Amino acid sequence: MRRTIFLSIFGVTALAATPARAQSTDAPEESPTIIVSGSATLSSDYRFRGVSQTNKEMAVQGGFTLAHESGLYVGAWAANLAGWGTFGGANIELDLYTGYKAQLSDDIALDAGLTWYMYPGGADNTDFAEPYVKFTGTTGPATLTAGAAYAPKQQALGRWYLTGADAAAGIYNDPGDKEDNLYLWSDAGLAIAGTPITAKAHVGHSWGNDGLGPNATSVAPTGSYWDWSLGADANWRNLTLGVSYIDTNISRARAAYLQPSFSKAQDGTGSIAGGTVVVSLTAVF
Repeated sequence: MRRTIFLSIFGVTALAATPARAQSTDAPEESPTIIVSGSATLSSDYRFRGVSQTNKEMAVQGGFTLAHESGLYVGAWAANLAGWGTFGGANIELDLYTGYKAQLSDDIALDAGLTWYMYPGGADNTDFAEPYVKFTGTTGPATLTAGAAYAPKQQALGRWYLTGADAAAGIYNDPGDKEDNLYLWSDAGLAIAGTPITAKAHVGHSWGNDGLGPNATSVAPTGSYWDWSLGADANWRNLTLGVSYIDTNISRARAAYLQPSFSKAQDGTGSIAGGTVVVSLTAVF
């Protein structure tokens, strides 16, 4: 449920000094509408493109957005991190974003913008920027979204280590390297008539470096991989209970050269990209 704030500036109409003069009938001038929305989530795991960022443990997430009636918006979102997701010591991810939404037709909407991924307290060369664009179409109870996110070459995405063993030994293979990253995805939702439930599905594909970045992590582990999920949301007032099965095609054998970094607690044990059920509760305001 979004809270809408109407900011209005009313002009003052001067009254005539004599009764014979008519009063102005001009309508008061209003300022543009700004919509403030936000959410808070408690989740059993934080999965970013199929990979756990919290050592397969619980996550607390939240954010807010300021949207102008013109379609422009800005916002921030944050989540706790652990293990692989810490990016050189940070225990929190802070995403700042800005973009523009436009209704292209009654059934199709465009959303384009840029996300700046920040890791406060993390090591140097950690933050990176990623522009994105997505189209959303609706027909009856069904919604389909197709999107692309492309991060141009940056040190945070570079292939500084060829293997996890090099990272563990502190041996840079190519310090200062800059690489890019591309992520394509599609989401689908289907509202089930007569119920508060929406079935949902997601599939995405990442292309990036097949080594490790300056902080022994990577936005696209193994360089190229798929992630997908199937689940459902149940809505009640401003609360949403979500259940999803999330998985990738990153096997332990395929990710072996990234160990010990690509594992729970970065100790070489436990897959952080294997199939799992994630349960979340979100409150919107």
